[in-house]
Amino acid sequence: MQRLARIGYASALRLAVPAYVLKLWWRGRAEPLYRFAMGERFGFYGATARAAAESGAAAAGWLWVHAVSLGETRAAAALIDALRADRPGLRLLLTHGTATGREAGAALLRAGDAQAWLPVDTPGAVSRFFEHFHPAIGVLMETEVWPQLLLEAERRAIPMVLANARLSERSARRGQRLSALMRPAAESVALVLAQTQADATRLQAAGARRIEVCGNLKFDVTPDAALLARGTVWRQAAGRAVVLAASTREGEEAALLAAWNQQSAPRPLLLLVPRHPQRFDEVAALIAAAGLSVSRRSTWADAPPPEAAADVWLGDSIGEMASYFGCAQVALLGGSFEPLGGQNLIEAAACGCPVLMGPHTFNFAEAAELALKEGAAQRVVDINAAVRLAVTMVAPSAAGSTTDSAQTARSAERALAFAQRHRGAARRMAELIGSLLP
Repeated sequence: MQRLARIGYASALRLAVPAYVLKLWWRGRAEPLYRFAMGERFGFYGATARAAAESGAAAAGWLWVHAVSLGETRAAAALIDALRADRPGLRLLLTHGTATGREAGAALLRAGDAQAWLPVDTPGAVSRFFEHFHPAIGVLMETEVWPQLLLEAERRAIPMVLANARLSERSARRGQRLSALMRPAAESVALVLAQTQADATRLQAAGARRIEVCGNLKFDVTPDAALLARGTVWRQAAGRAVVLAASTREGEEAALLAAWNQQSAPRPLLLLVPRHPQRFDEVAALIAAAGLSVSRRSTWADAPPPEAAADVWLGDSIGEMASYFGCAQVALLGGSFEPLGGQNLIEAAACGCPVLMGPHTFNFAEAAELALKEGAAQRVVDINAAVRLAVTMVAPSAAGSTTDSAQTARSAERALAFAQRHRGAARRMAELIGSLLP
């Protein structure tokens, strides 16, 4: 049964290759990096990757870390720093699946390191990847369980680690329907480093064997001080309170803008940051359709120009979330107002920005509950309630202040304390991974 499942899976992926290439090319219109080195997606490597693989680093074996997108890459940065503290001479192979992940990952590379796209999970592509790089160990971040990749790693006796692992109840139910394919993959993982005990329980039921609960790496990510300072400059330039809608997803912005228009003037500034870069223009059009003026971050230098005194600032940039959180007095958590599971709220807390989240936070269930318990976040029933509460929170105090009221200061302190209290996962994971390194 398992062999038939693998054959069917590989066949389906091969048939989907033309559509996959078209999708990458289409995404490359807005994010040109998707069109870069497309051969790597199928296990074919150009001169740059080949030169790195043939260097002395490869002879000792790569420490390979796969971080599919931006959030996973940021979390991986804390783990990589902890691993390098123990082994200063390690050589890193960093792979990704998205343009935002690869762009962020480039900043983590040192001399002798390499970066590539993770190949599509077909037998040929995966085999070429391993034959080219010969990693000593592989670390997959969070939920990246690829059946063919793990099967080939097991065949080559390469230990694989699932780090910062999480598995929601919804994903666990979906995995049960594909157990003939996913259970052997989970069983082949040498070590699972789970975020929470609930994740560990579900991962064990899915087939994982050796599991350690280590906490969430995202608590160990320290916001860039320069980016935070930039956010403070933006807040001063705004001259009014700022409410951030952070990492919003499709279906949320229209409802948000409708709720925003229902608030009495004068309103705070709305800072709207979509989760996916390819939707920046779409969201700009939604803002205009709502009858609101917009200033786009991509048109500024370091500070907003005078003409940025608009109803909405559109955060159409990559890698500046710390600045957006530093600019705002409160953030609405994207992905939580539709049944999408919510985005990571830990970065907001680490930047001292309290969070209002909707009912759907199953992707980060324990972090959300801890944030509620410790006063770093509040839960609301829908986007309308979130907008009303956010506007109330940043309303001018009796003294006329909109940016330094006692309420917002206390909320910011609780958020920072929450982020600091749960650090330490990177050190725990690095020690366990180090035990598997040659």
